[in-house]
Amino acid sequence: MTGFAERLRERLAARKAAQLYRRRRQLDSPQATQVRIEGRALLNFCSNDYLGLASDPRVVAAFTEGLRRFGAGSGASHLVCGHSAPHHALEIALAEFTGRPRALLYTSGYMANVGVLTALLGPRDAVFEDRLNHASLLDGGLHAGARFKRYAHLDTVALAALLQADTGSGERLVVSDGVFSMDGDVAPLADLLMVCKQHDAQLMLDDAHGFGCLGSQGGGLAQAVQEQGVAVDDTNLPILVGTLGKAFGTMGAFVAGSEALIETLIQFSRPYIYTTALPPAVACATLQSLALVREESWRRERLQALIARFRHECLALGFALTDSPTPIQGLLLGDAAKALAFSRQLEADGLLVSAIRPPTVPAGTARLRITFSANHSEAQLDRLLDALARVARQENLPATEAPHG
Repeated sequence: MTGFAERLRERLAARKAAQLYRRRRQLDSPQATQVRIEGRALLNFCSNDYLGLASDPRVVAAFTEGLRRFGAGSGASHLVCGHSAPHHALEIALAEFTGRPRALLYTSGYMANVGVLTALLGPRDAVFEDRLNHASLLDGGLHAGARFKRYAHLDTVALAALLQADTGSGERLVVSDGVFSMDGDVAPLADLLMVCKQHDAQLMLDDAHGFGCLGSQGGGLAQAVQEQGVAVDDTNLPILVGTLGKAFGTMGAFVAGSEALIETLIQFSRPYIYTTALPPAVACATLQSLALVREESWRRERLQALIARFRHECLALGFALTDSPTPIQGLLLGDAAKALAFSRQLEADGLLVSAIRPPTVPAGTARLRITFSANHSEAQLDRLLDALARVARQENLPATEAPHG
């Protein structure tokens, strides 16, 4: 009979054999477009710091001042003695930013999604999720104990059919990412709003990768759709979730919605009730980054210029890309071993690009996940395209050199 540790080693060996083993890399520098990983300088194309705010001097200064005034930790959960003045100010600012009556801070996006779904749903209810939703949304739906149904990615016709066929009682909640984290494609929010209205369902949108990048002031997918003439408010989109560790450059997450929603979460959301609050200094830093998200529209303009050029030249090289207008660009390779080999080859050329493999993405869709920051320069993009052109030549793809060269 094999021992516990031996069974674990066998499981790990199987993952290694399938080219799916993951390991952590030690970062020895601030988050930026140029980073130092395990003693080596690399050009970073895999961070979610889309607006380049994680190391912005103004955000760092706000963090430092927050540390001086409030210390390093919050000391307790929000409901004990951990809810500080900066936390409260940030919640007010996020509510105003999203056009909702209130907002509630969580320690992470994962905890926010699990916390919302398990607080609002139970065995009498039903949850309908996009098949490619983030793991936190899927886990939250499953842990809630509700009737759990998944619809084909972005397919609102399939969603409508599931809602039509559901004859159970209780709440019916449709859940979708705003921007999907591995493909970078965007949820059809206007269609989701219409389907939910037609079938008397509520809508929850996790716009973790949309906030900061979409909308004229970085208000995310809801703002972008509203600016196209579609009414979006806390009545037809009652649950809006965002994270602060991506475009905002700090840490944590928030839920925005009605007074009744936020009070319900405070009373019933276990991940909120039983978790130490974020350090107040993080809230201080996020207040500053929120102001920069809103004021410095050049960051979004810069991102769109980089994305457009990358897509044009990368497609000319013969690569297949996911259908993404966002900083997340998936270069599809299919095979996990190939994705890992390409990532290693790019690292040998001085570029840090993640290989994304199952189970994070479906089998047969392994890819390089290339992400952009507003701080990337044209010269840095040239280096990425040149390196990809060398890969294209080795793979006998149609083009033989990057179009810019």
